[in-house]
Amino acid sequence: MAKKESSLKNMIISLTVITVVSGGVLGFVYGLTKDAIAKVEQQKNEKAISEVLTKEGVSISNIETVTIEDLVYNNAYDENGNHIGSAVKTFSSGFNGRIELMVGIMNDGTINKVSVLSQSETPGLGANMTGKFKDQFSGKNPASYRLAVTKDGNGDVDAITAATISSRAFCKAVQTAVDGLNANKAQFVKTVEETEEQPIEGGNENE
Repeated sequence: MAKKESSLKNMIISLTVITVVSGGVLGFVYGLTKDAIAKVEQQKNEKAISEVLTKEGVSISNIETVTIEDLVYNNAYDENGNHIGSAVKTFSSGFNGRIELMVGIMNDGTINKVSVLSQSETPGLGANMTGKFKDQFSGKNPASYRLAVTKDGNGDVDAITAATISSRAFCKAVQTAVDGLNANKAQFVKTVEETEEQPIEGGNENE
């Protein structure tokens, strides 16, 4: 009996040591790689921002990033400080998990382009959102183009074949970006207001 207790004790000690060492190694590896991972993520976002806001005749001088309620707004301005548009990082839940998109919306409300940042949908089905499916949003204005699949009877988007759930999720993410920008756009548009001199109260006027 004593031997069994000793064996159990040794097993617990061994497992504890293994767990602590493994945790330490994982922590060390994460410490070495987190900066590289963050850099890759930043580069991916920057590439997507450039992709969805690039438009002939449009010259971007500055981009300011603001996060509001889980959405990231990358607001683009010209050299005079005029708001050109916003690349909105948005998301929704697809068939197999979270879908992340970067949606470029110009100042007139038109969707310029959409870029897929991450998705884990079924290969050959929902994963086809990275192809021509996303192109049907380009140049469309949600004021007249309904961001829902035609199959549901209330949209203008042709769903991916045999992947309606993924298509709906994509549309929902785009709609979230549009709604978010509409709700917050006023604070992104910079205006220069002229101030008029006000008369000094309490002074004596010379007749």
